[in-house]
Amino acid sequence: MGCKACEVACKEWNAIPEDGLTFTGMSYDNSEHLGASTWRHVAFIEQQRPMGAPSVAPAAGGSAGPVNLGMPAMPGGAGAPAAADDGSGDRTGMRWLMASDVCKHCTHAACLDVCPTGALFRTEFGTVVVQEDVCNGCGYCVSACPYGVIETRKDDGRAWKCTMCYDRLGAGQEPACAKACPTDSIQFGDLDELRVRAQARVEQLHEAGVPEARLYGADPNDGVGGDGAFFLLLDEPEVYGLPPDPVVTTRDLPVMWRNAALAAGALLTGLAVTFLGRKR
Repeated sequence: MGCKACEVACKEWNAIPEDGLTFTGMSYDNSEHLGASTWRHVAFIEQQRPMGAPSVAPAAGGSAGPVNLGMPAMPGGAGAPAAADDGSGDRTGMRWLMASDVCKHCTHAACLDVCPTGALFRTEFGTVVVQEDVCNGCGYCVSACPYGVIETRKDDGRAWKCTMCYDRLGAGQEPACAKACPTDSIQFGDLDELRVRAQARVEQLHEAGVPEARLYGADPNDGVGGDGAFFLLLDEPEVYGLPPDPVVTTRDLPVMWRNAALAAGALLTGLAVTFLGRKR
C-alpha cells in the first residue's frame, strides 16, 4: 500500500544514511531506486487507463468476490475522483502499482563472482552480504549486478547493499522490513514454502479475474538461477523497472577460462615444437 514502513525499518536497523528527503517532481516516489543508502525501495508506479475500463474485476466463477485493482471509481458516483484528460480528448483513469524492491540475493550472484577481495560472501542462510571492512571500493560488483542493486557511496567509495538483516537472522529473527510490514506484503521464511504460498496467491488472483498477476524471480531455471527475494507483479517486469530476463553477467566465465587455458596450452605446445625443431 506504499506506507514505506519497510524503508524506514531498514534504515533504522542498519543505520543507513538518510536520503530521499525531497520528491522528484515526477512521482510520489522520493527514494527513486535502490542504492548504497536505499536498501529497500518502495516504488510508486502510476498507470493511466481509458475511462470505462473496470475499476473492479469480477470474479471468474466460484465464490470469490470482486477484486479492487486500484482503479478509480467510474464518474457519477459520490466521491468519485475527477478523470484526467491526456490531451486527446479521451478521459482516462489512473491506478497505482506499489512495489517494495530489494536485493534479490541471486542463486548465481555475479557480484560474488567478480569481487577480488572476498568482501562479498554467501551466508549460511543463502543470502549475499558485503563485508564493509574488506571492500576496497573497486566497483566491479556494481557493473556485474544484472539488477543494478549494489552501489558505492561517494563518501568512502565502498559498496553497500541489503544484507537481509544478517545479524537478525543469526539471532533467529526475521528481517526488519518483514517485521515492520503492516499488511504482510513482505514475508520471510523457507524459500520453497514461500514459492508455494506465492503461487497459490497468483492462482487466487487469476480466478478472481486478474490474469496479469505473475511471479518474478521465483523460477530456479532463470538467468540467475532463481532469486532469494521474489515478487508478485500485476504487470510486465519492465513497468516496475525490472529486467524481463535477468542473466548473471559471469555465466560465461567458466567457458572463457577453459578456452583461455586451451589457447594457452596450444601456444605453449607450438612454442615447444618450434624450439625443439630449431635445436635439431
